[in-house]
Amino acid sequence: MAAAGAFSIGLTGGIGSGKTTIAGLFAQRGATIVDTDAIARGLTQPGGAAIDAIRAEFGPEAIDASGAMNRERMREQVFADQLLKKRLEGILHPLIRLQCERAASAATGDYVIFDVPLLVETPHWRERVTRILVVDCPEELQLRRVMARSGMSEAQVKAIIAAQTTRAQRLSVADDVIVNDGDVASLAAEVDRLHALYCRLAAAADGK
Repeated sequence: MAAAGAFSIGLTGGIGSGKTTIAGLFAQRGATIVDTDAIARGLTQPGGAAIDAIRAEFGPEAIDASGAMNRERMREQVFADQLLKKRLEGILHPLIRLQCERAASAATGDYVIFDVPLLVETPHWRERVTRILVVDCPEELQLRRVMARSGMSEAQVKAIIAAQTTRAQRLSVADDVIVNDGDVASLAAEVDRLHALYCRLAAAADGK
């Protein structure tokens, strides 16, 4: 097995692309999944490692009655103000990276998958991972999926998509692509193919 996550995959895709489903299929096959969104949520829960810094930087109104980051308020603020977004990222990103490396060091699988929604926008992650796997689907399908699960309007979802890296930009940095516009059976076959490839590459990187 690769030591300390020596062979790693960066998994990314736009909102509604199906990254969570893909990550779950890889986990079923023994890959170690490090979910940066889940880590970020933990950091901003009551007692989370980022809470004191967020309160100091953004004021007490940035923290809700439970002691967690006020997600709705902060989401609205950073969506409208790039400077505020960078200030929040300056708090969260170093902590996320630290916890990701700890998780990778403890990995027991043949390889590690870092699930990173903003991988393309983040030079650190593009340099950190061995390969980049992009989950892709048509924008119309993204819209339907996100509207169905969230209750957001089409305009709201389109605004989120517009704020993300474009589909073309994601595909331009991809080493591997899974097109998630079919059924789970076809997805599973594609994951099987890539899992076998990643195991071979990880073994080669480990000198086996």
